[in-house]
Amino acid sequence: MTRTLSRLALAAVLLSSLASFAQYSKFAGMNAPAAASVEKVKDEKTGEVVTRTVEKPIAVQRDGYGNANGNQFDLAVDGAFDGQTVAVLQFYTGEGFDFSLPKAALKQKGFSVYRWMNQAPPLKEFEAALEKSCQLWIISDATQKLSPAHIALIKKFFDEGHGVYIWGDNEPYYADANAVGLALLGVKMLGDVPGDQTVGLQKTPTTAGVLRRHLLTTGLEYLYEGITIATVQPNQVLSPLLYGSANNLVAGFYDSKGKRAIFDGGFTRLFLKWDSAGTARYVKNAAAWLTNVERFKDLHASVEAAPTPNRATP
Repeated sequence: MTRTLSRLALAAVLLSSLASFAQYSKFAGMNAPAAASVEKVKDEKTGEVVTRTVEKPIAVQRDGYGNANGNQFDLAVDGAFDGQTVAVLQFYTGEGFDFSLPKAALKQKGFSVYRWMNQAPPLKEFEAALEKSCQLWIISDATQKLSPAHIALIKKFFDEGHGVYIWGDNEPYYADANAVGLALLGVKMLGDVPGDQTVGLQKTPTTAGVLRRHLLTTGLEYLYEGITIATVQPNQVLSPLLYGSANNLVAGFYDSKGKRAIFDGGFTRLFLKWDSAGTARYVKNAAAWLTNVERFKDLHASVEAAPTPNRATP
């Protein structure tokens, strides 16, 4: 007898199976916590016995914005990535932005942060640090700091399967974001859109909200969009992740051919109104997802930490 799965049930099964990775929580891929079970039922139209995943919401405490409260509802379990390093090129450092808030959130999952500020590092130093990092985050400024040689190293790192998070913000704070986005994915961001709103789960395509049922949005029913934001331009490569309150695409992701990246036009979320809806959880989810455990299944906690570079802060 042929057994079939509906597309929705298949997606649920795939998301549930991903939770079997030791790094992921049992709620991976769920916006709201639920208990999932696989059941065999008779299809009313065909009479065939089919397998479906059934999820039943569970009662949990919620924070002031409506998201499930507690680290157990993040994508990754606490300490899962002990020994892994997130390399950060932080070119925007205005308004007191010192990366301390994202750093503290990432530490909960075990990540250390290896950060340069204001200018690009020497090529050899950059290459050596990337060799000891599981992913790279780039926070753009108004003027481009990366040379073609730096971008070539980033592309090599990306092509090897390591995650890249590309952050820009309202015009003109996307110089390097666009340079790297075009080199890796053929994407760019433009414009300056007022934000400062919280959006819920997306109800229809291309309208305000957070993508439903994705690893990146685990535990997120509400997310703060940022103060002022750039708009990701239409592209066939990126999948939409976050539409802002003005129905503009704020962030998209790439997940294909064993490679992962996020392209985001709202870096103000990293330091302004940090305690608004979902920011800390989203940052932790993004880092866990970009580690790409589905490709690099054997993540060792004994990875040697990269030495602190001359112009970086730990």
